[in-house]
Amino acid sequence: MSSSAESTTRHRRSAGFSGEAPSRELPTTPRGLRTRANLIDAARVVFERDGFLDARLVDITTEAGISAGSFYTYFDSKEEIFSAVQAEVEKEMLHPDVRAVTGGDDPVALIREANRAYLESYQRYAPFMRLMEQVANIDDNFRDLRRKRGEAFVERNAKSIKQLQDQGIATKDVDPVLASFFLSGMVARAAYSRFVLGEDWTIEEMVDSLTQLWANALKISAPST
Repeated sequence: MSSSAESTTRHRRSAGFSGEAPSRELPTTPRGLRTRANLIDAARVVFERDGFLDARLVDITTEAGISAGSFYTYFDSKEEIFSAVQAEVEKEMLHPDVRAVTGGDDPVALIREANRAYLESYQRYAPFMRLMEQVANIDDNFRDLRRKRGEAFVERNAKSIKQLQDQGIATKDVDPVLASFFLSGMVARAAYSRFVLGEDWTIEEMVDSLTQLWANALKISAPST
């Protein structure tokens, strides 16, 4: 078998989404880090333009301005770089949590801020968010990976809800993890309906309604003005 064929076989075998982070260490040089970042940016462009199934590695490397062979210094497969793009997008979208209320902080205003930040981020990344929905429907491993990564949103909000409960600001009648899961899912679904399915809502309308639903569910009242 030729070295080229061996390389192709090796990468085909490594293809597939995994719930674990790649064992390969990140580049240690500024140039290597820049190249990897360029590949991720280029991959997002290609995936959003061509879709996951039709995207080709050669198109990604061309978009990034590097040789095709250099791709494998940083990633093993299309699935791996797609997961890397997903991780970058979700890192950018990890909106401010509903912080513990101290002093003159307004819990409803903090929830509003978090909802607005999430919706504005979702709007920026809507094409890729739509693509993630599509890939999750055709690949069980990616669906599991996405679910595990999505737990970061739930954990942050659950921690903040628990803090509000401990301070007597939010009701203790609901489990903070379940409340976070369901309320976060409500916001995510609203964002998908607006920015992917095309519902005709303004961000202000969404922020107002979602914040009111959060506050009502946790039995939080806005301070008197």
